[in-house]
Amino acid sequence: MEAQARTPTIETRIPSRLDRLPWAAWHWRIVIGLGTVWILDGLEVTIVGSISARLGEQGAGLYLNASQIGSAAACYVAGACLGALFFGQLTDRFGRKKLFLITLGVYIAATIATAFASSAAYFFIARFFTGAGIGGEYAAINSAIDELIPARARGWVDLAINGSYWLGAAFGAALSGVLLDEALFGADVGWRLAFFLGAALAVAIMLVRRHVPESPRWMMIHGRNGEAERLVDRIEAEVADRTGQTLDEVGDDDEIEIQQRGSTGFVEIARTLFTQYPRGRSSASCCWRRRRSSTTPSSSPSRSC
Repeated sequence: MEAQARTPTIETRIPSRLDRLPWAAWHWRIVIGLGTVWILDGLEVTIVGSISARLGEQGAGLYLNASQIGSAAACYVAGACLGALFFGQLTDRFGRKKLFLITLGVYIAATIATAFASSAAYFFIARFFTGAGIGGEYAAINSAIDELIPARARGWVDLAINGSYWLGAAFGAALSGVLLDEALFGADVGWRLAFFLGAALAVAIMLVRRHVPESPRWMMIHGRNGEAERLVDRIEAEVADRTGQTLDEVGDDDEIEIQQRGSTGFVEIARTLFTQYPRGRSSASCCWRRRRSSTTPSSSPSRSC
């Protein structure tokens, strides 16, 4: 509590400015840049399931029995879980945009490494780090959805982005049928190409993702107030220009109070989850509270990040 008492508190209208923006091409760029990673996850899971029989054949360049194939799947899931925890902390500490690129880079490197696998142990390690990259994406992307998408659209955007997993699953199923056709590719070539193609798709996603900005809300919480204001100014100018609409003014009533901080640890997250949320209190992880004034009742509702 002493550490929290020393952290500065600021008043800002940035969240309200972002929430009142009309839907524009800028928002579609965010959705495309962020949502395509679930396509990668669906692609990965489906391809591995489809090629598992091939990996158990002689001549595939990597002989795995049924038990080892199951272990490889477990390594992927374990990597995703640990990656979400590890990269989630880094996302909170160093920002959304940096981790967008780092986690996608981990996925690309690990997927390419998987394509060169020649032993079970090597394959397990590569699958673990592939999962870690995907898990890190989960943490960074869901944070960015909450912070960049207007509140009124956040639900359906989150659903649409997470639902794109099934596009990857469908693409992976169709792709596997072609790559596993021994009339087209050798037994030790087709399954490797499947992973190379996944990496190629990730590179294309990274090129699109370069245009996804840092979260102004994250910047405010971490003391970069001036940068956050300038970024929102640019976003507003682009949205107004693309839509041809005059943006509504944001008044004093829309100003909120934010307690700045370096990062949020696992202990604080657990304490918030198990002690505050069950009692209906607002989250302590970001400490967003509506500013109280002489015209606002002291019991005005809290606003959570």
